[in-house]
Order: sequence, then C-alpha cells, then structure tokens
Amino acid sequence: MSQVPVLPVRDVVIFPGVIAPLFVGRPRSLRGIEDASLNDRELLIVAQRDNSSEDPRPEDLYSMGTLCRVMQMVRIPDGSTKVLIEGNSRARVDGYIMTGDFLSADVTQVTFDDDLSSRSEPLRRAVLEQFERYVNLHPKLPIEIAFSLANVEDVFLFADIIASHIQVKISEKQELLELINPESRLDRLLRMLIRETELLEMEHSIHDKVRREIEKNNKEYYLKEQLKAIQAELGQPDPTNEYDDLLLRIKKSKMPRDVEKKAITELERLAKMPQMSAEATVSRTYIEWLVDVPWKKRSKDRLDIGIARQVLDEDHYGLDEVKERIIEFLAVQRMSRNEARRGQVLCFVGPPGVGKTSLGKSIARALNRKFVNFSLGGMRDEAEIRGHRRTYIGSLPGRIIQKLKQAGVKNPVMLMDEIDKVGTDFRGDPSSALLEVLDPEQNNSFTDHFLEAPYDLSQVMFITTANVTHTIPKPLLDRMEMISIPGYVVEEKMHIAERHLLPKVLKDNGLSRIKVTIHERVIRKIITEYTREAGVRDLDRQLSKIARKLAAKIVHDYEDGSKPPRSVSVPLTSVKKYLGAPKLHDARLPRKNSVGAALGLAWTESGGDVLVIETVAMKGSGKVLFTGNLGDIMQESAQTALGYIRSCASKYNLGSVEWDKMDIHVHVPEGAIPKDGPSAGVTLALSMLSALTDRAIRSDIAMTGEVTLRGTVLPIGGVREKILAAKRNGINTVILPKENGVDVDELAEWARDGMMFHYVSGVSEVFNLALLKDAGDGGKKD
Repeated sequence: MSQVPVLPVRDVVIFPGVIAPLFVGRPRSLRGIEDASLNDRELLIVAQRDNSSEDPRPEDLYSMGTLCRVMQMVRIPDGSTKVLIEGNSRARVDGYIMTGDFLSADVTQVTFDDDLSSRSEPLRRAVLEQFERYVNLHPKLPIEIAFSLANVEDVFLFADIIASHIQVKISEKQELLELINPESRLDRLLRMLIRETELLEMEHSIHDKVRREIEKNNKEYYLKEQLKAIQAELGQPDPTNEYDDLLLRIKKSKMPRDVEKKAITELERLAKMPQMSAEATVSRTYIEWLVDVPWKKRSKDRLDIGIARQVLDEDHYGLDEVKERIIEFLAVQRMSRNEARRGQVLCFVGPPGVGKTSLGKSIARALNRKFVNFSLGGMRDEAEIRGHRRTYIGSLPGRIIQKLKQAGVKNPVMLMDEIDKVGTDFRGDPSSALLEVLDPEQNNSFTDHFLEAPYDLSQVMFITTANVTHTIPKPLLDRMEMISIPGYVVEEKMHIAERHLLPKVLKDNGLSRIKVTIHERVIRKIITEYTREAGVRDLDRQLSKIARKLAAKIVHDYEDGSKPPRSVSVPLTSVKKYLGAPKLHDARLPRKNSVGAALGLAWTESGGDVLVIETVAMKGSGKVLFTGNLGDIMQESAQTALGYIRSCASKYNLGSVEWDKMDIHVHVPEGAIPKDGPSAGVTLALSMLSALTDRAIRSDIAMTGEVTLRGTVLPIGGVREKILAAKRNGINTVILPKENGVDVDELAEWARDGMMFHYVSGVSEVFNLALLKDAGDGGKKD
C-alpha cells in the first residue's frame, strides 16, 4: 500500500495501457499533478460520481482508479493546464486523505494472477469483430484503431484499449475498470458492443431515412419552383393556390360535417398526386362538385296567395284546376311555416302544346323559386339519374344533382318532362331510380353514385309532365299527384293567342315597335281551318309564319330608307295569301246524313279526335274485312258488335239476310294512323247496322262506348278529351255510356255550353238516336 496524489476527473475513465490528454483547471488538482511530477511518482486518476461537483469530496469519488504516469504538462494561455498521462495499473483506494494542498489516497495495486481459460481467445476475436463493426458505424472513431488492435495479443491490454474507446456511460466504463478478470471484462465488452452497434445501426437507418426524405423534399421543392416558373410563363394556375382555394371553398360550402371530412381527405390525396394525372383530374372534379352543390342555400318562398294567383293568371288562360292546386299548396306552406315541410310531386298529364312546361315556370315564378328542367324522354341509363361512379374517367353526377348545382339553391322547382317516355335496357331502369327521387319519405337522403354522400331532396318541388299515364310504372305513378290538363277549344285558343302568343310572336320577329292588328276573325279562321290540335303549338307556328311574312314585306317595301309604317293590319282576305289554302281538316267528316258512315269519338296522345267509321255490305262468301290500320282490340270490338246484330237479326229486320253469301267491309279513314281500343264498339255496331239495313246515320251526332255481345254499353275513359274534340269539330250532340254522366258533370261550364248529351245503357238506344228512317229522311228517327 502506498500514498499517491489523486486527480478527480469528470466524463472520463482512464484505463491501464492508454495514453490520454487531460485538461486540468482546478488548483488543488494542479498541485497534485505538480507533486507527482516533481517527486517522480504515480498519480491516481479517479472518476467522479457526480459530474456537477466542482470541489469533489471523497464520497463523490469511485473507490477504484488507475495509477498513471505524468508524461508531459503544458500551460495553456487560458489558465488551464494540458497534461498527457499514461495509465499503468488498476488501484483500489483504501482511504482518501485531505491535505492542505491537494487530495491524496492510500491505494493498493490490483492485479490478476490466475491463468486464462480457453475462452479468452474466442472472446478476443468476437470482441475484435464486433469492435470493427462498431468503429465502422461510429462517426468519431477512425478505422485505424480497429486495425491496430489486430496485432495486440495481450488480452489485458486489448480489453482496456477497447474499453477506453467505446462510447458508453461513465458508470458502465467504471464497471469495466473494476472487472479484474479479463475474460469477464471481454464478455461484458461484447455485450456492450453488440448493444451499441445495434443502436448505431438504428441511428444510421433513421439518419438515412431522414436524409432521403430531406433530399426528396429538397428535390420536390426545387422541381415545384421550376414548375411554378414554367406555369407562370404559360399562364397556368399555381397548384398550391389551387389547394388553398379548394380548402377555402370547402369551408364556405357549409356541407355536412361527414361530407366535409370526406372532401378534405380527398383534397389531401389530390395534393399528393401529379397534377396532370388522370386520377388527379377525377379527384379535382369530385371536390369541385362537392363544393358547388348547394348544401344549405335556399331561396325564400313567397307565400302570398294573391300575388301567386295574379302570376298564374298572367301566364296562363284557363287551367282553373291546376291553379287551384297551386293555391292550395301555398296555403299549406303558409300554415306550416314553423313545421317541417315536405317537397311536392305533381304530374301534369295532357296532350302536347297545352302549356305543361310553361306552367311549371309560372309555378316557380309564383313561389319566387329557381326553376330548372330536363327531359326524361328516351332516357335509358339509370346513371342519368343516380350518376356515374368515380371509377370511370369523365364520370359526372346524375341529372338531379347537376340541375341543383345549376339552380344554386336546394329548394328549386324541378320539372322533369316526358316521364311517360322513360325507357329501359341493359344499362338499368331510370324509372326505378326515380322511385327514390319522387318519394317524400325517402328523398331526404338521396345518394348519388358520384357524390357518394346523402343529399336532402325533400325541399325540392318536383313537377313531371306526361302525355299518357298507362306507360308510367304503377309504383312511380303512385308517388305523384295527377293533374289532368285538357285540350283547348276555339274560344280558349283565341284568348291564348291574343294574350300570350301574339305579343311573343311579334317580339320574336322584330315587330314589337309596330302596331300589328290581327282581327279575332282572322285568328278564328286560322284555328278552325289551318290547325287541328288540342294545344296551341301549331297555332303559334301559323302566327309566326304570318309575322315573318309581314316583316319581309315591310323590309321589301321600305328598303329605300323610308320610314316604315307605325301600324299594320292583317285582313281576313289576306290569310290565304300568307298561309296558303286552308287545310280543311274536317273535310273528311260527312257533311250530310249517309248510310254506313258513323262518327266516333277517340282519345289520342294529342287529345281527343273524331273518327269516321265506314261500312259497306256486298255479295260474297261471308267474310268480314277490316282496313284502316285497326288494332286487335278494335277488330274484336267489331266482331262483338256484328255478333250482337246477328243474334238479334229479326229484331232489326235482318232475318232474311243470308250471311254466308254476304261480305262486310269495315274501314276507318287515315289508314297510316294506328287505331285501337274498345270505345268504338257502339260506333262500329251503328255503322254495320246502317249498311245492312240501308238506313242513314245522322251526321251531327258522335258517340263513344264499349259494346258487349248482349248489347250492353259499358263506360269508357277520356270523356273530357272526346267531348272537346266533338266541340272543336262543330258536333253538338254526343252519345255517352250512362255511367259516364259523372264525368260530364265534372266538366267546366264552357265545355258543356251548347252541347247535348244522351246517356245510354244499351246499343239499341244508340240505334234509336242516330239511325234515320231511310237514307233520304233528314230528321225523322226510327
């Protein structure tokens, strides 16, 4: 045991066989170094337990250190001293001695006197291999250290040199110093090296990943800056500005929270996509549709019934039932102002040209709502209603969402034209998709395939139009309130022409600044002799034709620069000059009582019509011929009527007729037009009986009704259209089935004015009313 000066050090452990520089600044430590140097004795270097202590006490120091020799001591200008020391051996402190000048200690040198086992060499090699890996990974250790250790055969020195270079905690290095057995020290070193190597490998992996990310970001930044410069030269928008603009629009759109979350997620995906890729185009289109659809914006309803009635009367003449229904709707909306309101689904059914579409516009104007419309005619793809899925390039939402975007509000009046002409094929059934759209119980969460988000359609007022109802599927028909719009008679057409058509026609043809006078007799002549329709489209075309010819005449007469006249009139005599010869649509109707020619009333998609049914009886072989493009049902009605007449032959003085030697030919003129239905039964029976008995039929009477084999007359449909057709054609006497009397009672007063109705329950009553005594008798009935 000997007494030596003590040098407490921080953040370092000195091992035997290692030469290391130390910087000493504490006066007590400097005096201890000077004493060891002057007296040529060893110095004990001990690590501090607490690095923060500036004046360590014995309890702050470890109990084992290294005896070192001072090789060199140099003063540095900053006041500290650089000392080069060499570790010699381990020493255990038996006790610290505090003197006035420096700290000293009684120490005992520690040695290992046992023989090494056979494990020492494999351990040395394993530690050397692991240390080489450690040095390769460590950024501060030169690879030469590992090379120099390959030649160190002394296990003690080998272990201490590696222990001095490994970067671990001071407590762990002190642990290595205190391990006397070199094999235990190597084993502990191997564990530490493996642990530190794995940590270094993880650090390198993290650093590489961060470095690659930084390089990628720097590269992307550089490329984006180049792209910005190129886009600025080309005048294209900045993608960054586009992202910010879309994000702002998403926030301002007031869409539901779950939809907003979906939109922001899609926007973040878009920001990571190449701007010119097809997927980015689809994603950008999707986000723009989400922000453009009106999720919350709605127009304020005008619930003033007086104004609404005024608007409807201004835009349309007549149509009292329809106007009354709109007034009722407004009244309900006004009464339920503070309650939940459901959208309405109305279906206007009527012939072409009666104003179904324009009536929808008037309803929107009366309600102060936006108006949008589209046609369902010929639509065969379900995606037209529900939209296309976003898996397809160029996919879009359905027509419903498109029109809502066009309207800009969530409560427009949406008119769907021609719902009776929706088709179906392998692409789906649009009418089935409409079931959800037009059902107030379901359309509050309508999901478009493109948007993939529920949308509330309950605020929309849906209006559909149709010419017929039998082609509309029953479930769809059940979801709509049907409002029939009949055709117009001459008086109504004259009012419509004077109030609506003429001002529009004159404006469209540049004659609004000239007073054009068209007398009502001219309009009546055009209606009766140049048009034959339930609506007023053909009348509008004829008036436009006159206006164009007037404009051409004015331009021709005053092309020399003279001032055109302030007023122009169209006399009755000039109608033929402007429109040509009258069409004389009623020339096909018999003008006088005749045998075998009966007038029947028919319903068509364009309104009612008057049919002439002609029958002749001739010698033959008992055949019955039907011509005029008659359908199966109409031919069956003719067979039924003939069966009844033959069964009651004696009643009608036909007992002597040899049926097998007579042919009967039934013809309906205008053979290019298909004709079908059972309502011509009484007309067919009357025409055949007239031909068989050679008795004339009154030319001023028309009829309709289905006949049975027993001669019973059954009720039919389309009474309103048929009566209006008779009225348009100047026929004032109509025979109807008895059960259809209630339909006549529901007609407006103007439709019944001047008309005479006969209600029958048997076909014999028809014969009594329509058959004359003989062909030459003008008025006496049988």
